[in-house]
Amino acid sequence: MTDRQLRVVLAEDSVILRDGMVELLGARGCEVVGTAGSAPELLDAVTEHRPDVAVVDIRMPPTHTDEGIRAAVEIRARTPEVGILVFSQHVETAWAARLLAGGAAGIGYLLKERVARTSEFVAALHRVAEGGTALDPEMVTRLMRGGARSRVDTLTAREREVLELVAQGHSNRSVAGLLGVSERAVEKHVAAVFTKFGLHPTDTDNRRVKAVLTYLAEGAGPSFTGGSATRP
Repeated sequence: MTDRQLRVVLAEDSVILRDGMVELLGARGCEVVGTAGSAPELLDAVTEHRPDVAVVDIRMPPTHTDEGIRAAVEIRARTPEVGILVFSQHVETAWAARLLAGGAAGIGYLLKERVARTSEFVAALHRVAEGGTALDPEMVTRLMRGGARSRVDTLTAREREVLELVAQGHSNRSVAGLLGVSERAVEKHVAAVFTKFGLHPTDTDNRRVKAVLTYLAEGAGPSFTGGSATRP
């Protein structure tokens, strides 16, 4: 994780939780440049401050249904350079698919009850701000249900396992530790995924992000690619 101070806009309708997160992020070296208690306030704050990353809750006033993630999709369309970390207690697969449809780079989706430490959350913020991904395992599982697959079918069981952990934001070293294999073995699996997905090295392309996008897109079917989306 880089030591660069992140500029964050934080959207959370609970004042107590919002204030607590501002303090926690400040203590971890992040600068919360704006806060919001509603979707319109979030959009205004992002437009005004152009942060590195926006932290978004799904359900916000006035209806507490999907205003937050709708705003996240709008932010993605308006300012694609702003990273988005959805931080919620709800899994909204259809809207998450729409959010990811334009590309997985700079997108995160974490469930509140499964983030055990502030350091994990801040690390996820940095990954998203730097163009990576940070997806909760439950979200990956939901997105992968159903749908026709092509290149994904060419992966071995171990390659899928490695790529799923990469989708969650783990580094090669972290994947190696979780699977009990060498880091070199993980590198070989990742290289095999790149080859099977036809991802060639360039000076600008992030192949890890593109591999994750391919994995999710071909596993989630029409809902991920922008068609009619329904909850599983």
